Amino acid sequence: MTSPAPQEFTVTQATLDDWPVISGWAAAEGWNPGLSDGPAFFAQDPEGFFLGRIDGEPVSAVSVVNYGTDYAFLGCYLVRPDLRGHGYGLTTWKTALAHAGERTVGLDGVVDQQDNYRRSGFELAHRTARYTGPAPAAEPPTEVRHAQPGDLDAVTRYDGACTPADRPRFLAEWLTAPGHHTYVRHEGEHLTGYGVIRPGADCLRIGPLFADTPEDARALLAALTADHTGRQIAIDVPETNKAGVEMALAAGLTPSFETARMYTGPVREHAAERVFGIATLELG
Repeated sequence: MTSPAPQEFTVTQATLDDWPVISGWAAAEGWNPGLSDGPAFFAQDPEGFFLGRIDGEPVSAVSVVNYGTDYAFLGCYLVRPDLRGHGYGLTTWKTALAHAGERTVGLDGVVDQQDNYRRSGFELAHRTARYTGPAPAAEPPTEVRHAQPGDLDAVTRYDGACTPADRPRFLAEWLTAPGHHTYVRHEGEHLTGYGVIRPGADCLRIGPLFADTPEDARALLAALTADHTGRQIAIDVPETNKAGVEMALAAGLTPSFETARMYTGPVREHAAERVFGIATLELG
């Protein structure tokens, strides 16, 4: 599949072997990609990543990852800085967006591009702020523990209740990727939340952090950070979750980066009030 454009420009599907190029560009933009994100991203939709090339040299990227038959998520929208303003990004965008078909598409985009996204059919749902700072000192709560392989089904069901689409293939990789640490909290046999911490290019990333209550979320945050006191952490909190914002501020974190969650259409009902931290800006 190719899309012609000036100067021998083509758009083709990317492979996992191309991920270091895409993640390197993201790191240069200050997005702090996770060090082991690639395999989990491609596990969800290996055909959902695209690179624009001039004479075989990568110059632009977009991902449109399909979740089931109704929902897709757009991310990794990048153009090499020295080649911006020539239409390469837009051509890559249009080619990649066709991969979603008739699905509703979501994205977490930088706010200054919001008008451009609106012209492409996206409407604002809410803003998300990245909170960063040194991990506070915390004792690991006794009611929170490391996730075990037997927790996968319950975590996958819980995750599906908090997101616009089920994503079992992504989670199977995300929860156990190198450097990723997953914690769960239970009340009896009932799962009341889970969270993941992973190494990023610049600091540790927390996400997702999904929980029934603010108390559950705070306990999970304490468990996630207990071994990392003083290290820089980051968590992306939807502004609509006031308790999540309060949790981040109470932990001494400060807003450093803002994105706009936008959709091209309706998404299924989900427990947005449980979302104290999204998994990743690239895949939602």
